Amino acid sequence: MFIDPARLERRLREEFGDGEGASRVVVRQAVDLADSGQYQADAGTTLTNDVVLEELADAPDGGPTERWNWWIGSLEAAYGGYGRFGIQQYRSTE
Repeated sequence: MFIDPARLERRLREEFGDGEGASRVVVRQAVDLADSGQYQADAGTTLTNDVVLEELADAPDGGPTERWNWWIGSLEAAYGGYGRFGIQQYRSTE
């Protein structure tokens, strides 16, 4: 697997804050996206922790879930078919 969930979760919290819950939701979506092969087919590169972190760093602002949705929205606009990887509802319990 090219996504290391534990490492990605830790790095998301370090770089974008917002607690464990938000980072876990993003990691689950990232793993699903990587497993689908859709990103690799469209972008021509493997989805890795570093790719996720670099793309989320480009987002204008927000925690991991907002940044994730911003990136997924840009992939949806560019290629289509990424809406299912967006985070529709997340409620922080922290």
